[in-house]
Amino acid sequence: MSTPESSGSGTRRVGVLGAAGRMGRTTCDAVAAAPDLELVAVADPSAVGEEVAGCTVLGGVADLVEAGVDVVIDFTVADASRASLPVLAGAGVHAVVGTSGLDDDDRASLDAVFSSSACLIVPNFAIGAVLMQRFAELAAPWFDTAEIIELHHDGKVDAPSGTALATADRMAAASADWSDDPTEHETVEGARGGAGPAGIRLHAVRMRGMVAHQEVVLGTTGQTLTIRHDLIDRDGFMPGVVVAALGVDGTGCAVGLDALLGP
Repeated sequence: MSTPESSGSGTRRVGVLGAAGRMGRTTCDAVAAAPDLELVAVADPSAVGEEVAGCTVLGGVADLVEAGVDVVIDFTVADASRASLPVLAGAGVHAVVGTSGLDDDDRASLDAVFSSSACLIVPNFAIGAVLMQRFAELAAPWFDTAEIIELHHDGKVDAPSGTALATADRMAAASADWSDDPTEHETVEGARGGAGPAGIRLHAVRMRGMVAHQEVVLGTTGQTLTIRHDLIDRDGFMPGVVVAALGVDGTGCAVGLDALLGP
């Protein structure tokens, strides 16, 4: 996939699936305001006929294709994405996917069907969160111990977060030399959190008033390093959405914003 600077000249015509949801509406506003993107069509079967960001909400993915979009941003649910994405692939339309719940089998099948356009699945659109994972990966070989604390709003039903697990995966891949947990007895069960990849401890906080936050704490003899990212408003995802819509290119299926943020 290309970077935004190399994705081609001209304005990209964008459609949004799931346009009536909270993230969908915020995305529509962000696309409409971006100078190199044009919001040409939006779709959501739950809100047909409503107005979102100056567009009348259409019924589904076929309507977006008919509108002549270059890129579709998908903020629906996994089952809807499984039905919609092959339609975009068949039409040669690029896809940016913010839907959670797509697994490795889904990614493999999407990689096969996107033969004339590209599908970019983005687990986290917050650029700061992506950089946090990269910084933690770079730091991992230089430290003996590490723990991850993720903090989210009280409406999040899964724990730990996908971002926390992905961070631990990257740290574990960067270094296998982690000290054992010295804890011999937990007075309160679960006090030490859950053991993630390479035994890195993961702690999940669910609290009213928060949005999405993560802290990676690394330690070795005589020093600690803390890497923290705070998302205080869902608008913080929008720069990453714009980067993805501008940068998605080529063919096949890729995951994450990393390749679009440079070396």
